[in-house]
Amino acid sequence: MARDYSNKQATDQYLAWLTDPSCLPFSFTYDGCEYKGFSPEHFQLNGTEVTREGDKETHRFTYGFSDVLSVTLVLTHYYSHGATEWTVWFENVSDENSGVIEEPKTVLTFEGNYPVVKGILGDNRNQYRPYSIDLQDSAIEFASDQGRATHGNFPYFNLEYGDSGAMLAIGWAGTWTARFSSRGNVTTYVATAVHGLKTYLKPGEKIRTALFVLAPYTIRNEHYATNYWRDWFIRHNMPKADATGAPLTPFSTCCLAFDTGLPNSDGSISECHTTWRPSLEKMFAEDVKVDFRWFDAGWYIAPDGTSAQANVEGHDWWDTVGTWTIDPYKWPGQTFLESTEFARQNGMKTLVWFEPERVTDPENLAKNYGYNPEWAIRLEGVRAISNNIGNPDCLRWTTDRICKMLRENKVDMYREDNNCDPFRLWRHLDSQEGKNRRGITESKFIAAHYQMWDDIIACTLSYGGCGFVDSCAAGGGRNDLESMRRGVPLLRSDDDRTSTALRLSMSSSFNKWIPFCGASTMEKKHMVAATGVSDPYVWRASYLPALNVQSQFVYHETQDFDILRFGLKEWKKVNPYLLKEFYTLTPWHGPRDPLSFTAFCYYDPDEEKGVILAFRQESCVRGTLQVRLPFAQENDRFVLTDEDSGEERIVGDTFSLDFSRVRTARLLWVKKR
Repeated sequence: MARDYSNKQATDQYLAWLTDPSCLPFSFTYDGCEYKGFSPEHFQLNGTEVTREGDKETHRFTYGFSDVLSVTLVLTHYYSHGATEWTVWFENVSDENSGVIEEPKTVLTFEGNYPVVKGILGDNRNQYRPYSIDLQDSAIEFASDQGRATHGNFPYFNLEYGDSGAMLAIGWAGTWTARFSSRGNVTTYVATAVHGLKTYLKPGEKIRTALFVLAPYTIRNEHYATNYWRDWFIRHNMPKADATGAPLTPFSTCCLAFDTGLPNSDGSISECHTTWRPSLEKMFAEDVKVDFRWFDAGWYIAPDGTSAQANVEGHDWWDTVGTWTIDPYKWPGQTFLESTEFARQNGMKTLVWFEPERVTDPENLAKNYGYNPEWAIRLEGVRAISNNIGNPDCLRWTTDRICKMLRENKVDMYREDNNCDPFRLWRHLDSQEGKNRRGITESKFIAAHYQMWDDIIACTLSYGGCGFVDSCAAGGGRNDLESMRRGVPLLRSDDDRTSTALRLSMSSSFNKWIPFCGASTMEKKHMVAATGVSDPYVWRASYLPALNVQSQFVYHETQDFDILRFGLKEWKKVNPYLLKEFYTLTPWHGPRDPLSFTAFCYYDPDEEKGVILAFRQESCVRGTLQVRLPFAQENDRFVLTDEDSGEERIVGDTFSLDFSRVRTARLLWVKKR
């Protein structure tokens, strides 16, 4: 049966904060004075708005703080899980500069013995490696300091203490810091965003804090905590599928970049009006159709009006972004629209890549496309040029161009990338504004980015497209909670396009925190290789809510369409369980540690059945894996059915799985008797 995650004590705490906002664990400094909570002594309540949607309740309090500054607190509680979150806005409502705002932060304390903080590190060099840190009389700090929130570190934490615990999150797509320290049986958590914020606000300026989330749970058990979080995430955070408000369900994608017969590079730069039809027709003929056709980078004209060509140094997809206008040499007339219409007529949607936070050749963008070069943030020694969407005019110019392309070509899903670390550029622009403006660029930029996604989603919804975007920033650089309420990571990491050992390690860690994600269905030595291994082992390791099929349909003489049909058909059987409870059944193994087994299970407590995916990795010397089902109760019995052989057997909470050879993946259905 479904789990009851309600938490009366946590709800009582929320109600206490609601009654007395002066106790809310938020503080900031204004003109050198620190203000804790929202006491009536300093904050005059000017208005309250209350909205309720099922188990979710939101209060928006607007306070007069001074003659210059208005402060808005948005406080939300989820009765189904006892989770509470808050965001604070500061707005200059006068015609003069405000005082200096510094150090907006959340400070929480937790009482309980044996405090341990658990979580995963970020993408890129850390590849979602898990950690568990004993906090007894010690401290640890996590930070994102380059401007892409989830490269390096990850702003989600599981703090265990006493007999219970709390899941904590910082929703901010820029820089952030989380510090944990313990003294005796008291653990303190301090969360901030926008490194070193110290800024006044000009008349009419408005900035916000990060989203701070506190989600306490009642049983100190990592499996319990994981599925408490996943259930809250899926029910209350994942974006909707479309304008009907339907929940987001698993889907498959495919990029045709490597099926053109033309030179290629990372992206879709080889695709043009002559290449797409043979691939799609072959895909349909072989019954291997996916849900989304994926256009990646390279479809746009360069700012100087030339066509970017693959493998031409300095004129590839990376060096030609900014126009967001279809390249007429590759796609003359209405041929791009013809391709999306053809896909739609055959039951496929389309997604297209953009990179709005970066520009190239601002002078030619200004000459040919109405760009203002003052929007380009440049710094000597930094190759990338940031597009300052924090400027309202720049945001409008950028969003309008993107939405025009999406609308005119009936693109269903917007895919976004960001291939530079912007923090140095943000700080450079801060310095150009003079004294006491540190952090203003990032504050405006990130808020504008969320607004841009909201506007793009409204655009795609307006003509029947998706209610979400694809969140990418050189792989997994933008997976903060605020972004995940608008987008999903179709590729949780660029590296996830390579080895299966890496894919399994990421599934064992990342899936605990962000349920809807994807990887490739091929194993390759390099990210941008055209071909690689695609067998049942690789496919089963790739069964995620976003199934990104990589294949050649025309330009691969020995293409095995049987394995494509096998994988797509089996994934469709599995995907009803991929957004249910998730249990790791083996210890985590790193991407360079294929010496053992990796196994995990998705389980639906309502239907009391699920699926086990178990892998005997490449160098594993043992042939038998002992499995214990963490969700099983004493005396429970289960029917275990092997997908390959159809063999059934009755098992208890613990049983063994035999593997005849290494690099074998077993898929087993488990159902409670």
